[in-house]
Amino acid sequence: MGSQSHDDKAKKRVVIYAPPPVMGSHLVSLVELGELLAAHGLEVTVVLGGRTDDDQAAAGSFAEGAAAAHPELSFHRLPCVTLPRDVPAHDPVSQAFELARASNSDLREFLRAASPPPAALVLDFFCGSAVDVGAELGIPTYFFFTTSISGLAELIYHPLIHERTTQSLRDLGGTLLHAPGIPPIPVDHLPASYLDRDSLGNRLFLALCEQMCRSQGLIVNSFRSLEPRATDAIVNGLCTPPGRRTPPLHCIGPLVKQVEEPGANRHECLAWLDAQPEASVVFLCFGTMGRFSAEQTRRVACGLETSGQRFLWVVRRPLGEDNGHKPTDLDFDLDALLPDGFLARTKGKGLVVKSWAPQSEVLSHAAIGGFVTHCGWNSVLEAVTGGVPMLAWPMYAEQRMNKVFLVEELRLAVALEGYDKGMVGDEEVAAKVRWLMESDGGRELRERTRAAMRWAKEAISDAGESTTWLLELVRQWKR
Repeated sequence: MGSQSHDDKAKKRVVIYAPPPVMGSHLVSLVELGELLAAHGLEVTVVLGGRTDDDQAAAGSFAEGAAAAHPELSFHRLPCVTLPRDVPAHDPVSQAFELARASNSDLREFLRAASPPPAALVLDFFCGSAVDVGAELGIPTYFFFTTSISGLAELIYHPLIHERTTQSLRDLGGTLLHAPGIPPIPVDHLPASYLDRDSLGNRLFLALCEQMCRSQGLIVNSFRSLEPRATDAIVNGLCTPPGRRTPPLHCIGPLVKQVEEPGANRHECLAWLDAQPEASVVFLCFGTMGRFSAEQTRRVACGLETSGQRFLWVVRRPLGEDNGHKPTDLDFDLDALLPDGFLARTKGKGLVVKSWAPQSEVLSHAAIGGFVTHCGWNSVLEAVTGGVPMLAWPMYAEQRMNKVFLVEELRLAVALEGYDKGMVGDEEVAAKVRWLMESDGGRELRERTRAAMRWAKEAISDAGESTTWLLELVRQWKR
């Protein structure tokens, strides 16, 4: 995977500009990208911008933890900024874009003072407005896209959709949207920011498309053999609006959180999995922000019990029951939340974990035979690299779109009915979990996922497609 330079002074520096703390899942992928670039002999600085005074403590603890875990990377925090007044209070996506923009002057000063000057600036897409900073300082600027190639294809094509419709997409309901290289998407499965024509969120994404087309390249956390149609559509310029250039595409994935060596702090659920038969356990986990109502949580419990399958389930504090606490707090009563006697009746067959489990370690464990997921892209890639078939239960952001790609195009998942109606019934949970673990259809799904796992390993092997794309970038930056 490349060699380290013996002369540290001769190392070329790459600066990765990370989004505001509200977009934590992006930070994980950006740090993994930094690790990969450092392993190829580049000096990597991760710049954390877009922080408000309220975020200071969280950003500080993230930076300290990340620096301790990744000593080969350096981290730099820009000064705190103030969110512009015209950004809606309940629109975290627009807030992330505008907070990053508010940090651009501080980013400019940091880059100007950098010695030697950076060979490249890599932006998370929430930091897209910084493409102007890179251009002003003559630093080649790239975008790192943390979700699928198919999602990137739709995003690049989004200005054409906007141009061809006169009304808000929200008014089109379940109308199918067609874009090159991807399956038809029901309009109501697009990210919420796209749906209101004149909203700040939609205007920011339209601006992002233009910013991306002015960059030197698009780096994406996926691999061509997983998404060949979308890759070819982008590379051949089929998604880009007339008059705009398509930047070079670099598919370098799958980049997933590395599984750590077993140590003294090994999570209790991994020891429990050690005692289960191979491919016998269904894992249910819904991301850092995925939370259900108390009623939905109880229906999942009833469905799991009825299915008769082994399960490992991460349960978070229900929606609407925060009482001023953060959703990751552990001090809620599982017994009171779940059906009477559920934990006692399922003891041994199931394990319920509060708030968090080490997902990458769980999905790479031999006992896991299925994954009920919110379809966040990091989770999808961890399932693919673990060879674990999925039941799709999308919740927010681009997850409904990912569900369409997973079910219709990649054929690595089957959807749980009712996710788009606000309630998945216990009978549906029981039937789909049983289908996944026991039926011929479930076995076929598992075989396709294991084939995708082999493609993933090939992609990041020494001569693989993703490694080749990455090395091309590294050579450019070292030149």
